Amino acid sequence: MNLRLFQELMELNLAFEQVIRGLQRMEKVKLYHSDIIRCARADVESARVDANREFFDNFDEIVEDDAVWAYKFQREYNKKIKDPDDIYLEIKDSEERRKKKGLPPRLVILPGWDMSDEERYGEEQAKKRKRVGNKGQKTTKKRKSNHSKPSRGATDRPQTDATTPEKEATNGET
Repeated sequence: MNLRLFQELMELNLAFEQVIRGLQRMEKVKLYHSDIIRCARADVESARVDANREFFDNFDEIVEDDAVWAYKFQREYNKKIKDPDDIYLEIKDSEERRKKKGLPPRLVILPGWDMSDEERYGEEQAKKRKRVGNKGQKTTKKRKSNHSKPSRGATDRPQTDATTPEKEATNGET
């Protein structure tokens, strides 16, 4: 909420109050017609009421805008910090309340359930992947070392088979 808006409204009301007091003092002086001064004072008071009414009519909108922002921020922040496993605890509590009332369960939580079982499972899976990865690396190294290099003569000669055009041409002329 903008504190400056309240300060402006307060300053405006103080200024209206000073004008009204001045007009009240003028009413007491015989030089001025008191009815005309009273009418001017009523105009000033009406202007003050209109200014205050305008502010407070719009004040609701200002408060609602601030409330929307605050609630949205709180909701997002709470969502960010909330433990995903809290839902299980809430369900467990809800089911215990239902049981005390004699109502049948809506959900069944597995017996022996533990919030950290997913973490343990994830850790076990990571260890298994690591072991399998290490075995695969050892096997790959062995395969590479067991293969002998092809002989130089075998790689220098081009290999041709009977269906190449060169072979067909030589086969017919010989």
